Amino acid sequence: MFARWQNLSGPGWNTLTQLQDEMNRLFDRCGFNGHRPAARGVFPAINMWEDGESLLVEAELPGLDMKDLEIYVTGTDQLTLKGERKPNVPADSVKHRQERGFGNFVRVLTLPYAVDASKVDARLEHGVLQVRLAKHESAKPRKIPVKAV
Repeated sequence: MFARWQNLSGPGWNTLTQLQDEMNRLFDRCGFNGHRPAARGVFPAINMWEDGESLLVEAELPGLDMKDLEIYVTGTDQLTLKGERKPNVPADSVKHRQERGFGNFVRVLTLPYAVDASKVDARLEHGVLQVRLAKHESAKPRKIPVKAV
């Protein structure tokens, strides 16, 4: 794990103190908060919930075109989001700061239960992907009749 350097003091430590300050600034810029890496690199951010008959997955994909996105259901309980977020930087510009990542990404989610791969609906609207996956019959609760003896 990464941790911030402790303060150094005493004569002759000025150079090391300056190095410490620079290293702390570098860690801050790279997304480290002093104790553990930030959730950087986990893209896209996901919300998942169910509404009785379906599992809903919502992913933030700002600036992504549908042609740059692939969605797969593997087996009965895995959803894969794969794509590329392209940089939106003019060719003759000078970059001063970059906090939004770009490039290829793959996010594989293990779903909480089996889904029916033939009943999946996906929509990308205003940079938010919404995927609705129907529960597989085997994942739906069945009422068991009780017989009196």
